[in-house]
Amino acid sequence: MIVLIHVLTALASIVFTTYLFFSPTQTKFRISYGLIAATLVSGTYLVVSTHANMLRTCLTGLFYIGTISIGIMLAHHKFAKETQKVD
Repeated sequence: MIVLIHVLTALASIVFTTYLFFSPTQTKFRISYGLIAATLVSGTYLVVSTHANMLRTCLTGLFYIGTISIGIMLAHHKFAKETQKVD
């Protein structure tokens, strides 16, 4: 059951970060951070409870974090441009 929650949370995080890029707001950033935290917590729990291969798991986690971080950085850049236009 936790595997399903982990996968769904990670996929939701990817989809939401894409949505965040197209329509950035402060609240959406917080939701995105929460989804990332939930994915990391559930992934850590899975590694500890199943004694999974740490190298493969960490590489996959780093790829996930890197991809999501790029999306969030691009959204921050876009958000900063939009808020400068308003002021």
